[in-house]
Amino acid sequence: MVDYFTAETDQVRFAVDGRLGLIELNRPKAINALTWEMVDALNRQLDEWAEDDAIATVAITGAGDRGLCAGGDVRSIREAILAGDLESPTNFWRDEYRLNATIADYPKPYVAIMDGVVMGGGVGVSVHGQVRLVTERTKIAMPETIIGLFPDVGAMWCLSRAPQNFGVHMALTGTTIDGPTAIAIGFADAQIDSQRIPEVLATLGRGESIDHFLSTPAAAPFGDWLQAYDSTDPVQILRQLRASSDPAARTAAEDMAKRSPYSVAVTLAALRRAATMSSVNEVLDQDFVLGKHFLGNPDFVEGVRAQLVDKDRNPTWRHSSFDQVTDDEVAAAFED
Repeated sequence: MVDYFTAETDQVRFAVDGRLGLIELNRPKAINALTWEMVDALNRQLDEWAEDDAIATVAITGAGDRGLCAGGDVRSIREAILAGDLESPTNFWRDEYRLNATIADYPKPYVAIMDGVVMGGGVGVSVHGQVRLVTERTKIAMPETIIGLFPDVGAMWCLSRAPQNFGVHMALTGTTIDGPTAIAIGFADAQIDSQRIPEVLATLGRGESIDHFLSTPAAAPFGDWLQAYDSTDPVQILRQLRASSDPAARTAAEDMAKRSPYSVAVTLAALRRAATMSSVNEVLDQDFVLGKHFLGNPDFVEGVRAQLVDKDRNPTWRHSSFDQVTDDEVAAAFED
């Protein structure tokens, strides 16, 4: 048993076990959704461990049995917007994206235990690490378009590079994937048994190899219907998905149609741009520009209300259909 310590907040805990610096996100009732206090504490501790020669490896886990992290605390961001405070959400995103960049460029092995639910901000604190381990319980998603936002935290670096348009599919529909699929699309490196997580961490603490814990199970094959995402036009994508004879494509069309048309259009454009970028940091810079823009997008406030506050799942989007979103409106999101 390791002894955890806290910094400024008990919402995230830290421990040192031999050569291992261990992070435990500690908001289990909220599936460890990230608050500003947690992001700040993570930034500070990672900076400290980067300079500590006694720490060889860093690992991140989540408290409770539901998952690593369900995302960012977007309800608090919505409350700030409604109160007329755009500075706090802007600063939160700046610090969160700095955390993502720190993980991507970390000078020591950063091991993410992606057990259970890993969504949104949870992807940001895991997928950029050097060693990304899923389990048989893993459920990964980037569902932001359903709350009138866009897949941020640098995830579009990975989404835009996933094979056979699967990352575009994830981004536009919010579909949830399992561990083997995460490995197949480059979101993870290997799978471990969730029951053996304590053994894996103890082995890392001793500075020993964890290779004997790892497996790479095969993912289900991807369907040809994913070619629908070749288009740069959301209207055309939706039309092709609906016209497909594959039930998976029909489901994708239903999921996409529920999302904010503006969020989907901006996300698709952002993915195309991310595919040409040279680093995670460049994608994060784009995320910050988009994030500031979306603070003034009424779809974000409305989407969070419908999904997480009132939970009626019946948002009234600014555009009633995808063909109402203009190219000029999309381009405006990328103006800093």
